[in-house]
Amino acid sequence: VQLQASGGGLVQAGGSLRLSCAASGRTFSSGTMGWFRQAPGKEREFVATRGSTGGRTYYDDSVKGRFTISRDNAKNTVYLQMNSLKPEDTAVYYCAAVSRDGIPALSRREQWYDYWGQGTQVTVSS
Repeated sequence: VQLQASGGGLVQAGGSLRLSCAASGRTFSSGTMGWFRQAPGKEREFVATRGSTGGRTYYDDSVKGRFTISRDNAKNTVYLQMNSLKPEDTAVYYCAAVSRDGIPALSRREQWYDYWGQGTQVTVSS
């Protein structure tokens, strides 16, 4: 199983980026896909997740209203649309996937996920 993340880059504050993560080797249409990020010198943290059941989405408070997670199950791909970017959004963004759904408290935890992408760098300049 591979998760290939792309779409990162350098953007000015207030700008937008769209991250993509394509999964291969296994379908996650009945499971959860999400995004985490790790800023320099910090631990990896939860950003957003989207389950299969009713397409439920959950966001960290720091990105709520600015980021949107979506999925295309036909393409086995998860997206993260990031608007109104701030310098504090600078981090390596990782996609993650697991072939089951869980309650929000679980889907926010790294340990819930079985598969991880390689990460894509997002840098927001002030």
